[in-house]
Amino acid sequence: MENKFKRILYGGDYNPNQWPKDVWDEDMRIFKDARINSATINVFSWARIQPAEEVYDFQELDEIVEMLGRENYDIVLATSTAALPAWMVKRYPEVARTDYEGRHHKFGQRHNACPNSPVYQKYAKALAAELAKRYGSNKHIACWHINNEYGGECYCEKCEKAFRVWLRKKYQTLEALNKAWNLEFWGHTIYDWDEVVLPNALSEGLENDKTAFAGISIDYRRFNSDSLLGNYVMERDAVREYDKETPITTNLMGTFKGLDYFKWAKEMDIVSWDNYPSYDTPWSQTAMRHDLMRGLKDQPFMLMEQTPSQQNWQPYNSLKKPGQMRAQSYQTIAHGADTIQFFQLRRSVGGCEKFHGAVIAHVGNEDTRVFREVKQLGTELEKLADTTLGAVNEAEVGIIFDWDNYWALEYTSGPTVDLKYVEQIHQYYKYFYEHNIAVNMIPYDADFSKYKVVVAPVLYMVKEGMQEALEAFVEKGGILVTTYMSGIVDQSDNVHLGGYPGPLGRMAGIWVEEIDALAPEQTNSVVFNDGEEAAGRLVCDIIHLRGAESVGNYGSDFYAGSPAVTRNQYGNGIVYYIGTNMNEDGLGKVMGMAAGDAKVKPAVEIETGLEITCRKKDGHKYYFVINFKDDEIEMPDCFAGCKDMLSGETIRGGEMLSKYDVRMVCVEERG
Repeated sequence: MENKFKRILYGGDYNPNQWPKDVWDEDMRIFKDARINSATINVFSWARIQPAEEVYDFQELDEIVEMLGRENYDIVLATSTAALPAWMVKRYPEVARTDYEGRHHKFGQRHNACPNSPVYQKYAKALAAELAKRYGSNKHIACWHINNEYGGECYCEKCEKAFRVWLRKKYQTLEALNKAWNLEFWGHTIYDWDEVVLPNALSEGLENDKTAFAGISIDYRRFNSDSLLGNYVMERDAVREYDKETPITTNLMGTFKGLDYFKWAKEMDIVSWDNYPSYDTPWSQTAMRHDLMRGLKDQPFMLMEQTPSQQNWQPYNSLKKPGQMRAQSYQTIAHGADTIQFFQLRRSVGGCEKFHGAVIAHVGNEDTRVFREVKQLGTELEKLADTTLGAVNEAEVGIIFDWDNYWALEYTSGPTVDLKYVEQIHQYYKYFYEHNIAVNMIPYDADFSKYKVVVAPVLYMVKEGMQEALEAFVEKGGILVTTYMSGIVDQSDNVHLGGYPGPLGRMAGIWVEEIDALAPEQTNSVVFNDGEEAAGRLVCDIIHLRGAESVGNYGSDFYAGSPAVTRNQYGNGIVYYIGTNMNEDGLGKVMGMAAGDAKVKPAVEIETGLEITCRKKDGHKYYFVINFKDDEIEMPDCFAGCKDMLSGETIRGGEMLSKYDVRMVCVEERG
């Protein structure tokens, strides 16, 4: 594919407007030493560049752009629209949001604009256009960054009216709306579009992110995602009017619940995202989020933000240990990134992010551990030049990730409050990660024929067309793995009648009669046909065979001896159905069966605790080998004699990798 950039962008959020100009020259000197070549600017400068309704002041931004251009930086230019200026809220208080509790907000914080406010839209669009008109022809602008970390909701009257318009377009008639939301329940039938109210705490909303009517709440999620996307598209188009070529993006947030990122990605030239794992986030989950961001467009992505040392907003903001930031950065590149960018380049003096890590700490010089590590990474990336830019990650396994399912599963009233969508997806991803089998995270309407295995955990909502697509995939020889809480409802959260798992039942060859919920202290067991046992928790499907064979049965309770895991031949393919949340060993056993049936291949044919990932470009395979374990691990023999692209040294047979050690190897692809 065509590269979006000429080199690996290395830099991050830079706010020289927060500092006197004598600091700017010092920044340039220090950044140059670290081999930083890009800067993201103007992210929260709306009040600075538009101090009054009819006044723009670009003098300082001109100076910043000129300085960075003189230093040959690639500039990521933001539009500043993620935080309202005070004058706007003072003059037009309706631009501020109304929250879930029904409280209309005053000026403050960020991401604080009502997405359906005509006033906000007018001024945001105008600002984006002014910026593009002024800087769109500047050769140093490498990317446009619209707004920042879109998210949040508004429940004001403007949003309520816009929601009604959105619903009329979707359902056309009140009869269709009432049926979709099952409003005969509790006598909530709607007889006029103006009777629709937003589902917040004053109406259908319940405590703990629950709802009395999932249909309306899921539709509101869709509407809110579309409303914010409309804001993005509005600004993007305003920029595009003056700049026809430069890539345009906005920074996403991994598995963030609020927005349907697969839908958003269709409107973005390149996906960018902000990676902030906590001190105890499994490395497999970070890898999964990278793969999800790559999967949104099935293309390389930008890492727009990570911290070089510590965060400030999590409960426990641990330092990154020596070597950790470097290893994490190479994991990011391995899974598809073409940039490594930080928040932030210089630590701010005040505000709630003053303790968030930065390339330049409060001491103000480069004599820090963090700076030395940033410099080491920058030097290595400079040597790599454009080696991996645009390189692809190929996979034989696809895991379905779907925001409608995310919302619907966590809105559902029962069977257990402990059923969390991302956790469920991650445990299946983790099996492939630990076996170095590449995975693509895919949407519900993906081309399944590209894969040997499709994994669809907790596919609670089966929307129109999904049954036929999955059946066709399996009939032609594909391996499908699905689980409890799958095939239950349609796109409006109404149950598929005829028994669980609804549309998936025929190809799975089973009928689920009941679903038992297990409290945190309760477990059941799964006894496999070879006598091995595994613990099951969370839920237990009580399964009847309808053509499938049992792979393992429950070991206790009144349904002891009934199937817990099944396997069904359907056409030329196979469907595995997992009826309980098994421990890692049990899940690994079943996933190993599925992988074996499909003959999927790992990155290297060796069992190892190292993470090994491969990107391909121009007839070459680039292997990234990283140790995230506490113990030393031996480098696989297949790389002995190869050159490590990062150090320039030849890899020795029997070489041991310590925690956070990284090796990068280029191998010519064989035909």
